[in-house]
Amino acid sequence: MTEVSDRQPPRRRVPGPARPVGPGGRRQPGPGARPARRPGPPRPGAPRTIRLGSPRPRLRMIGLALTLVLAAFVVRLLQVQAVDAGTYAAKAEQNRYVVHTLTADRGGITDRNGVALATTVDAYDITADPTMFTREALKIDDGPEQAAALLAPILGTDQQELVDRLRPANGKLRYVRLAQRQTPQVWNQIKDLKTALGKKAETDKSAVNVLAGVLADPSSKRVYPGGDLAAGILGWVSADGKGGGGLERQLDKTLAGKDGEIRYVQSGGHQVPTADASETRAVPGSDVELTIDRDIQWAAQQAIGEQVKKSQADGGYVIVQDTRTGEILAMANSPGFDPGDLAHADPDALGNAALQDAFEPGSTAKVLSMAAVLEENVATPATRITVPNRLKRGDRLFKDDVDHPTWYLTLNGVLAKSSNIGTIMATGELGKTQQEANKVLYSYLRKFGLGEYSGLGFPGETKGILAPPDQWSTSQQYTIPFGQGVSVTALQAASVYSTIANGGVRVEPTLVRGTKGEDGRFTPAPEPEKTRVVSEKTAKTLAQMLESVVDDEEGTGTKARIPGYRVAGKTGTANRVDPATGKYHGYTSSFAGFAPADKPRVTVYCAIQNATAGSYFGGQICGPIYKQVMEFALKTLQVPPTGAAPADLPVAFKP
Repeated sequence: MTEVSDRQPPRRRVPGPARPVGPGGRRQPGPGARPARRPGPPRPGAPRTIRLGSPRPRLRMIGLALTLVLAAFVVRLLQVQAVDAGTYAAKAEQNRYVVHTLTADRGGITDRNGVALATTVDAYDITADPTMFTREALKIDDGPEQAAALLAPILGTDQQELVDRLRPANGKLRYVRLAQRQTPQVWNQIKDLKTALGKKAETDKSAVNVLAGVLADPSSKRVYPGGDLAAGILGWVSADGKGGGGLERQLDKTLAGKDGEIRYVQSGGHQVPTADASETRAVPGSDVELTIDRDIQWAAQQAIGEQVKKSQADGGYVIVQDTRTGEILAMANSPGFDPGDLAHADPDALGNAALQDAFEPGSTAKVLSMAAVLEENVATPATRITVPNRLKRGDRLFKDDVDHPTWYLTLNGVLAKSSNIGTIMATGELGKTQQEANKVLYSYLRKFGLGEYSGLGFPGETKGILAPPDQWSTSQQYTIPFGQGVSVTALQAASVYSTIANGGVRVEPTLVRGTKGEDGRFTPAPEPEKTRVVSEKTAKTLAQMLESVVDDEEGTGTKARIPGYRVAGKTGTANRVDPATGKYHGYTSSFAGFAPADKPRVTVYCAIQNATAGSYFGGQICGPIYKQVMEFALKTLQVPPTGAAPADLPVAFKP
């Protein structure tokens, strides 16, 4: 029998039509499929399903933010390209183009023979970039201190001052100047030291080149080959390259020239060679040729310097002038200064005392009184004048420099013996009254240039003091004729004697002969003004009278004699007004004259202030200076002796 099993045979699955696939790759239920089971509550312990929110709000916010950012960019772009386009273009142009000044070469100053008195040489301004001395740059804390210790001895600058400049308060500062106008030798010394430190740093990693940030800018330096020679005339150039005194200041525009500039495109700190560049050429200053003779100037400075030192005086001056042209051949001051080393100069010695000091000339001014007396035909050289020991005028009793019995002098003798009393008596005859005489004398003083500027236009020059005659005090009426109560400069005093030597014609003094421009062409200075002061006859007579001062044994100027030459001169010893107190203290000693007396070529004037050792009389301490300087000038200019005999005018008479 066959057993029948309860198991059903397995059904064979017959493939049917494919179900459609829905989103996410899930198949859609086909026909006859059971409905999907609804999710029920989660079973205990089963993981919880997190449902994400809709992304649309976030997308809207992101889109809005992007829109706002883009709108800001658009607004800024419109501002840059439209509203502020010109401003930004100008800034870009400014940053793109670099302009450098091309400093003009300063003109030189020479003497009348072309010998350099002031010239300009190449120099360097030593600079630094402070950011290259920081801890970040050098990896050490004391970079400025180490650099300053190396540079201070070379630059001659205070070490702490250099440290302060290399470590400025403004940490972003990229440029400081450590020293100005240093010589090429100084910069070469710094470069050599800088190179040595750099090579050591390459081989020794522990070494540091503390001078890597030290640089140099090309510059120029004013030098004076003669040191203090003619310093009072030349002046000096200040730190900014401008004339600071003397002719350097007066002729600054002529000497300085005109700076140029170069403009070019830069990129990364370097010039772009293919880009446009423009250059305005610097125009060099003109060279100035002076009337000064270097050798005569040197001789004058030596003579006055030695005598001031020997006499322990406050100072002194010497003027040497060409009597025919008015050209100043020498103008020496003592004490002086070195215009190339102002740091060690005495501030009181700066300037030109021969033009800036006003002092009472004393008896050298008596020649003015004699000129008025002769020109007005009041007296002749032979006119007899009885000179008492004392003379009462106004409320004062006047005397000569020495006590004497009654002198019986000619007018020539009054000048030769430098009698104050005789001069007062002679000038009193210039008018019917003393007031009229004062007016006449005043007119001659002004004609000779007293109380007026010399015409040089020199910085700081004084015109002296000469009050109008209606303002003369009782004593001035009688002291002015012999050189007290009136003040002059050394140049004014010299010009008086040059006027007499030039036949009575005053030639305005000059210091500049001309200029030479870039093209090498010499342009002479304008002709000086000439003024007739006294007649040629009066001038010749005065010259003969001045010879008696030197040649006659009774004259006061015998120490000024020069063998082989006829010398005309006059001594002076005046009470000196102390500039510090305004009261009389000490003396002004002086000597003035010209040679050859009969054919004048050179005038020399010397004055010494407040000699305190030895004699203070002008004939004793200034007469020898006059002789020394005059002899040197005559030989330098090759002026031969005339050989003619002097006039030998009478000095005294027998009553």
